[in-house]
Amino acid sequence: MRLKLDIDPDLVAMMQAEIEAGEKAVTGAMREAGKDLKTAWRGQITGAGLGRRLANSIRNATYPKTGDSLNATALVWSKAPVIIGAHNAGPLIRSRDGFWLAIPTEAAGKSLRGGRITPGEWERRTGLRLRFVYRRRGPSLLVAEGRLNTKGRAVASRSKTGRGRATVPIFLLVPQVRLPKRLDLAREAERAADGVPGKIVGKWVERRL
Repeated sequence: MRLKLDIDPDLVAMMQAEIEAGEKAVTGAMREAGKDLKTAWRGQITGAGLGRRLANSIRNATYPKTGDSLNATALVWSKAPVIIGAHNAGPLIRSRDGFWLAIPTEAAGKSLRGGRITPGEWERRTGLRLRFVYRRRGPSLLVAEGRLNTKGRAVASRSKTGRGRATVPIFLLVPQVRLPKRLDLAREAERAADGVPGKIVGKWVERRL
């Protein structure tokens, strides 16, 4: 007596099809999760008032870059990690030399190189000398003898009579300052990770329907 066993459909083909469907589902889910996290992080940055340029430093990529895999991963990162990390952590900032941090007032204006102006640059640009004023309460000051122009910036006084001349605070001096925590990137990352299983199942089911 002979027994003949025919399996229809082919189990090997079925399993291979399921593996391929799983690879596409996992890869698609990771690609979507990475894109969603990038969008969420960028939204946080612009929402915190840190600007579109810094928000655009957030990038994402999915690996493998070509093809599908059950081990697909998504990577989201910033091209300005130091700045992003500072706003995410809210660190305590101290002077490098152990003295004062000079925080420019509105009268100091902006640096020609972008960002905050330093006392040295301010003196070179205006030709005025800064004078240290110690205060027991509140931050000490670096002040200059001059006048305020129409933009509220301190400039040299040209008046021979001293009219309009005043002692103008140019920098506030503090021993340290804590940068406010303006971002919570971990919250969005956890939310994206928690949503991955559902995305995988959804995409796997879609391919079977």
